[in-house]
Amino acid sequence: MRSGFGFLSTIPVGITMEGIEALMRHVYIFPIIGMALGLIFAAVAYLLDLFLPQDITAVCIMIAIYWVCGINHIDGLADFGDGVTAHGSIEKKIKAMKDVNLGSGGAVFVMMVLLSLYSAIRSMDHYILPAALIVSEISAKQSMLAFAAFTEPFHSGLGQIMIDRTGKREFLIALIITSIASALLLNTTGLIMVIASVISALYLVRVSKRNFGGGSGDGIGASNEIGRAVALCAALALGVSGWTAW
Repeated sequence: MRSGFGFLSTIPVGITMEGIEALMRHVYIFPIIGMALGLIFAAVAYLLDLFLPQDITAVCIMIAIYWVCGINHIDGLADFGDGVTAHGSIEKKIKAMKDVNLGSGGAVFVMMVLLSLYSAIRSMDHYILPAALIVSEISAKQSMLAFAAFTEPFHSGLGQIMIDRTGKREFLIALIITSIASALLLNTTGLIMVIASVISALYLVRVSKRNFGGGSGDGIGASNEIGRAVALCAALALGVSGWTAW
């Protein structure tokens, strides 16, 4: 659990390769870590809403998300976008994805996700926003597991370790945890948020297979960022207007 916070956030809990190995044997705890992180963002949203306009609150919540979660996953999204939009063979796409410089494709991917995240947070009813932030963070972590469970690695690295250790069993265990927590928080809406984010991750599996021949850590990171935004947008699409836990 400690390594989970070290791997998925910037919280200074200390992390070692032994801890990473232990975490990768129990990846189904990712949604639990997501729930804890979501509680932080929910508290931030609740407190800021008492004093600040909704526009500023949305920006501050996004700052809190990337302050606590770090930028590793959004960096993966940028690399993924650079690779997907590169022209040429699979080898050229992989080379573009591994390039440390930010390309126009990665910039567009990041911009679209950030705009979607801001719009969803800004438009969400303040009564439901805290619960929605928790469910979206749980969904984001479930998206990472969905990507890892249904793809094959195309090169070695930390992403490859997670992909190798995440099977259908781990995905289903995590999905049960995710579904129960999301349903308790937002009833049917919570479940639909989870389903939408998982579908987005499965689509990324297909995109990654077509462009790179398999999956990587950048795809896992992209799944996290897109899954969070998709979950919040799904809640808005349902026209949620209040807390529906009961």
